[in-house]
Amino acid sequence: MDAIRTWRNDTLGEAAVKALKKNGFDAAYVRTGAEAADLVAGYFKKGATVGFGGSMTVKAIGVQDRAKAAGCELLDHNAPGLAPEAKGTILRRQLTSDVFVSGSNAVTLDGEIVNVDGTGNRVAALSFGPAKTVVVVGINKVVRDLDEAFARVESCAAPMNNKRLDRPNPCVKSGTCMDCDGDTRICRIYQILRKRPGGTDFTVIVVGEDLGF
Repeated sequence: MDAIRTWRNDTLGEAAVKALKKNGFDAAYVRTGAEAADLVAGYFKKGATVGFGGSMTVKAIGVQDRAKAAGCELLDHNAPGLAPEAKGTILRRQLTSDVFVSGSNAVTLDGEIVNVDGTGNRVAALSFGPAKTVVVVGINKVVRDLDEAFARVESCAAPMNNKRLDRPNPCVKSGTCMDCDGDTRICRIYQILRKRPGGTDFTVIVVGEDLGF
């Protein structure tokens, strides 16, 4: 069974990487989160500013610890104890960081990257700004097409992130998107990167493990 699962993950991961490269992204497939962390850490230099988009995938593979060990300045707007003003400053500094590391809600087999944000800091940085952008996605984020990508957001990513953030939105009770219209809604900005944004240095690492929401 493990061999079959590995075959399936390898096959999907390599197909996604091939499509991403066709769309101008630098891309790589690795089997484990540890291998992905090693690749990301290769972009860290002492004194560099490293921004984080709030990804549970990135957190799970220990990338922040690797950046700290490399002597980087971490720009983490989710660091405990931050005052609102300090958080806002960090969010803005991420847009011009030396390295910006993020997850994604979905990557299609057509090589598109799909994200839905509430504040927009992640999608803004993924579009333009940082000197180097790195996106890490687990194999659970690889989907057939845009329809499946947005279905994944509605049935998985949005409800689970609402639960994580303790937002009182209807999907926390239903387990799936209810297209809510309240002030606490976190699905506000919808982004599709069909091709690598012009002038950006953008790497996508697909991991053959389930990671994040």
